Amino acid sequence: MQLLLSPLSPVPVASAALSAEFFLQGRFIFGPDVRSVFLTMFLIIAPVVAFCVFVARHLINDFPDSWGISVMVVAVVFTVYDLMLLLCTSGRDPGIIPRNTHPPEPESIDGINDTGVQTPQQFRLPRTKEVVVNGISVRVKYCDTCMLYRPPRCSHCSICNNCVERFDHHCPWVGQCIGLRNYRFFYMFVFSTTLLCLYVFAFCWVYVIKIRDAEQLSLWKALLKTPASIVLIIYCFLCVWFVGGLSVFHLYLMSTNQTTYENFRYRYDRRDNPYNRGILNNFLEIFCTAIPPSKNNFRARVTVEQGLQQTRSQSRGFMSPSMGKPIGDLEMGRKPVVPWDEPRTAADIRDLEAGLGGMFDEKEGRVAHASPDLSRDLPAEFVEGWSGMHSRQSSWVQRGGDAIEASAVQMANARTAEVSNHVARSGTR
Repeated sequence: MQLLLSPLSPVPVASAALSAEFFLQGRFIFGPDVRSVFLTMFLIIAPVVAFCVFVARHLINDFPDSWGISVMVVAVVFTVYDLMLLLCTSGRDPGIIPRNTHPPEPESIDGINDTGVQTPQQFRLPRTKEVVVNGISVRVKYCDTCMLYRPPRCSHCSICNNCVERFDHHCPWVGQCIGLRNYRFFYMFVFSTTLLCLYVFAFCWVYVIKIRDAEQLSLWKALLKTPASIVLIIYCFLCVWFVGGLSVFHLYLMSTNQTTYENFRYRYDRRDNPYNRGILNNFLEIFCTAIPPSKNNFRARVTVEQGLQQTRSQSRGFMSPSMGKPIGDLEMGRKPVVPWDEPRTAADIRDLEAGLGGMFDEKEGRVAHASPDLSRDLPAEFVEGWSGMHSRQSSWVQRGGDAIEASAVQMANARTAEVSNHVARSGTR
C-alpha cells in the first residue's frame, strides 16, 4: 500500500487508515472486508437478470402501446441506480479522523507511585473529557490507538481500525463503516433495494396472474408454469423483510437524530438527546446539508523521509489513560479484564522465585556430586554471581512485570548452560 499524506494533518493517510483498501490512486477507499461488496452485488444482479430473462421478457407484449418494454427498462435502470448507491456507500471515506503522531498535551503529572515513593515524573492523560453540546454535557473519550480525544458522536471501529465521525455501525454487506460522510448514501441504498425487491415481487405475481387468466388455470398450476417466478417471489419476500426492516429502523433513527451505536449504547429514550432538533430539521440535516470534505487527502504522496519519521516517532514520558487499569469495552458495557493484578502478579513472581531457587539448588547439587572441588575450578566472578543470585531475586518481586519475568528466565537459562559446560569439562578430565 502506498503511503499517502493528508494536508489537513501531519500524519500519513496510510497510518490514518491502516486497514483501508485504495483503488484508482485513492479515488475510492474501501474497508478491509471489501470482498463482501462483490457478494452484495451478486445478490442484487442475479435476481434482476433472472427477472428480465424469465419474467419481464414475456410481459413486453402483454401491455398496450409498447408499455411492456418499460417493465424491463425500469428494472435495469433501478438496478444500476442501486449499484451506484452501493459504490458511493462502500467506496467513500465515511469520516475517518486522521491519527495524531504523538499524544495531546497532558493535564496531570503522576510523580508518586502507590507505595508513596517518589518516581520519575510521567504524564497521564485523563480518560474522558466533558464537552457541552446544545446545552447538554457530553463525555468524550480518549482513543489509545489514534492518540486523540474523539469528537462527540465519534467512535473507533475495531474492524477498520479508525476513528469515524458520527459513527453509526460497520456494515459487512457494504464492507465499510457507516459514518458522517456516507450515511445518506447508505440509507438511500437500503431503501432503493427495498423498492427493487417490491418491484420484482409485484411483477412476478402479475406474470403469474396473466398465465392463470390466459390458460384458465388455478393459481397453483399457474405458478408451476413459471418456476423462475416462484424462486423470485420467495427470494424477494425474504429479502424485503431484511432491507425493509432496516429501512424502517433507520427511518426512526433519522427522525430522532440517533445513530445505531447511540441507540444501543446510550438509550436516549431514557435521557435527553443533545442532537435532536425536531423531526423536520433532523431529516434536513441528513439529506439536505452539504457533506463535509474529507479530512484526508488519499491521493497525495508522502516522502520516504516523512514516512520514516512517522514510523520512528515515539511518545516518551506519556502514560495512556488505560495503563494500569482494567481493559474492556467500556462503551459497550462489557466486563473488563484485569491484565495487571498487583497481588496476583506478586504471587506469580514469588512462585517464579521459588521455582528458580529450587532449580538452581538442584543444579548445584548435581555439580557438587560430579566434582566436589568444582567450585575451585570456576572463575571467581562466576562464583560471586552464583552466590548473589538469591539476593538479586528478592528485588524481582518489587519490580514485577512481564519484562522482569522474561529476564529471570533468560538469566536462569544462561546460568544453567554455564554450569552444564563446566560439568562437561570436569567429566572429561
